[in-house]
Amino acid sequence: MIDLYYWPTPNGRKISIMLEECGLDYTTVPVDIGSGDQFNKEFLKISPNNRMPAIVDHDTGISVFEGGAILMYLAEKAGQYLPAEPAARYETLQWLFWQAGGLGPMAGQLSHFVSYTKERVPYAEDRFANEYDRLLAVMDVRLRDREFLAGDYSIADMASFPWLLPYRRLGNDLDRFPNLRRWFDAIKHRPAVRRGTDLGKDWQRNERSSDKARSIIFGQNAATIYTAFDGDSQGAADE
Repeated sequence: MIDLYYWPTPNGRKISIMLEECGLDYTTVPVDIGSGDQFNKEFLKISPNNRMPAIVDHDTGISVFEGGAILMYLAEKAGQYLPAEPAARYETLQWLFWQAGGLGPMAGQLSHFVSYTKERVPYAEDRFANEYDRLLAVMDVRLRDREFLAGDYSIADMASFPWLLPYRRLGNDLDRFPNLRRWFDAIKHRPAVRRGTDLGKDWQRNERSSDKARSIIFGQNAATIYTAFDGDSQGAADE
């Protein structure tokens, strides 16, 4: 049995989709990021970066944080969605890391400025909207001659798909990218993807409307970390 520490965000959905695709037994442990659950002492033992998702595999005693690492762990545990042959394996991994280093961070920053800030910041919105647009075009070109990002359906696709779900809210239109639209629709209709995407969708979401939630999510700094781990925001000064 696997414990999935989760909240219904794109990063969380990467893992719920993978667990559903692999058919692995798991229990969901909600981590309400708008209420500060990510700073609980027990969670920090599993995820020292105070971010979800994270997993604990009770079969092996191994815990893993960071979405890309979790996807690799689950793929190796299940023997699915990450090829063993070196060339195909690295084809998959480079697109997994592309998502983790590019698509996710750029879409996340765009989402912040579009949905969470009280005042408009046109330069930031344009900056991240243009980069999100560019990355969608990278995917569209990649998919001209293959069904999925690394050829066969893989953890690279599962990692990227949740970051396209909010494309309308982020001001884009997938119909501009015909190959990407075909890929998106094919993945969207997979039963396991539907189950993984729907996990927690009825949980209360207050991150956009609550000043307290926004402060918890976006007001973190070094003092936040020292306080969470030590109960002392002056920890850095003691070194």
